[in-house]
Amino acid sequence: MLNRMICTLALIAAICLGLSSNSATGQTKASWDAARKKMVDEYIITCGIKNQRVIQAMIDTLRHEFVPSQYRKQAYYDSAIAIGEAQTISSPFIVAYMTECLDPQPTDRVLEVGTGSGYQAAVLGEIVDQVYTIEIVEELGRNAAKTLKRLDYDNVHVRVGDGFQGWPKYAPFNKIIATCSPERVPQPLIDQLAEGGLMIIPVGERYQQSLYLFRKRDGKLESEVLRPTLFVPMTGRAESLRQVQPDPANPSILNGNFELPIGDDGFVQGWYYERQAKLVDDAKAPQGERYVEFKNDDVGRAAHMLQGFPVDGSKVASLKVTAQVKSELTFPGPSKGDVPLLAISFYDEERRDLGVGFLGPFVGTQDWHEEAKLIAVPRQAKEGIIRIGLFGATGTITFDAITLEKGSVRPGEK
Repeated sequence: MLNRMICTLALIAAICLGLSSNSATGQTKASWDAARKKMVDEYIITCGIKNQRVIQAMIDTLRHEFVPSQYRKQAYYDSAIAIGEAQTISSPFIVAYMTECLDPQPTDRVLEVGTGSGYQAAVLGEIVDQVYTIEIVEELGRNAAKTLKRLDYDNVHVRVGDGFQGWPKYAPFNKIIATCSPERVPQPLIDQLAEGGLMIIPVGERYQQSLYLFRKRDGKLESEVLRPTLFVPMTGRAESLRQVQPDPANPSILNGNFELPIGDDGFVQGWYYERQAKLVDDAKAPQGERYVEFKNDDVGRAAHMLQGFPVDGSKVASLKVTAQVKSELTFPGPSKGDVPLLAISFYDEERRDLGVGFLGPFVGTQDWHEEAKLIAVPRQAKEGIIRIGLFGATGTITFDAITLEKGSVRPGEK
């Protein structure tokens, strides 16, 4: 079932960590087509997407046309890419996943909240009748409209405005998709969803969100939680109105000791985008009675998970990262990213990559032991993502007792 799939979303590829050996090199039509087909084979079909119309739309939609020119060679990684204004283009897998969840039909009228680059709208435009998409950032909305017009998406209609208010003129909508995260579902979207219609939307706190699929019955929403996720909020105002605010001056990890039981969605609580992760009950765990294990026998097959957190580099000079680690017969894969490790990537306020710090790689066989390292936080950092797993290496690796401790001095500074 879709809500049990453990495939990657994004930000886990070479744009941050060099964890992908795929590259969309060259700029001929043939090279783009080959890169796109490889992307679909490795990140869409392999990860469980089965709807043939969605798969074909992912093949037909020219993702590189929606990516800033400086990032075009990364267009067909399974990664999110910064597009400016603190926004990103969603990864190919999450676009395919959310589209499939909507059960798109040729006669559907679909509302999208959060146009961004226009890529999700273009994919929908390949397989439904009409798409109405709203972007609150004027420059992004204008650019997306130009791109969609240039690529002849005549059935995709773009306007600049507050997407959480919907588009009453064209309501009701058979389907609604939101690619930005509110704390709860906005009432105008509920009102504008047709009876029996579906809505997919990430809901929750800034760094602890889940994708929900809603169906409208008798004027009310019936919900199904799909999987943990990490999306940006709609606007600065939406962020400021959240009841639970992040604390970037005091970064921390949720459920770093893995003592919380598996959530109702079937995933490890607090962590996102699991692949081949298993929560193990063991009274001999280094801390508590649980730890997380990654096991992989197929070279290059991903096994990992991640968690986002706020961190202000102007207030946090460094992070002391500590973890209990055990490895058994772990061997790197053929690409430089196929190694077992713990890594932290940092991003600025525009979600541009600022670099990465590592614990590991953990190669071979070692019993439980503590690993610790002081990692410098870039001064421009506003967010971080911690990643753990095998990342395409083979063998078994387990983690427990992961902590972050704020430091006042950057490594190398007095």
